[in-house]
Amino acid sequence: MFRGHFEHAIDAKGRTSLPARFRDVLEAPEGQIALILTPALFDPCLHCYPLRAWEELEAKIAALPQFEPNVVAFRRKYLSAAVECELDKQGRILVPPSLREHADLHKEVLWAGMGATAELWSKERWKAAQTMSEAELASFKAAIAEQFRL
Repeated sequence: MFRGHFEHAIDAKGRTSLPARFRDVLEAPEGQIALILTPALFDPCLHCYPLRAWEELEAKIAALPQFEPNVVAFRRKYLSAAVECELDKQGRILVPPSLREHADLHKEVLWAGMGATAELWSKERWKAAQTMSEAELASFKAAIAEQFRL
């Protein structure tokens, strides 16, 4: 499972280190580490999947109705933008320009563990996404209490 927040730099070429704890999650039996990056649909960040989890998601999507408009749109926006990334010897991945642009990745980035997946954010946008007004916080508390029956 991906857990925790980790701040890293991203260089001008788009290389950033994958947190060591995340590398452990991604370790493949043959030693090669691969992950899939794709733009989040509703947030200014990237989703990061272990290759096996991505393949499972692709199989589920392949079983959906081929011509249903929302399925087609989802495939175009999420699947077609996905990029397989491998780690270099320094434990870095190269984030393609189109994905860096989507998430506004410059200089400081933040990896957020989300359980089975991870997210890659610009540090600045992560902070903004965590900010809630008092009304938003009250609504959030009520929704969480309802969802988890707290």
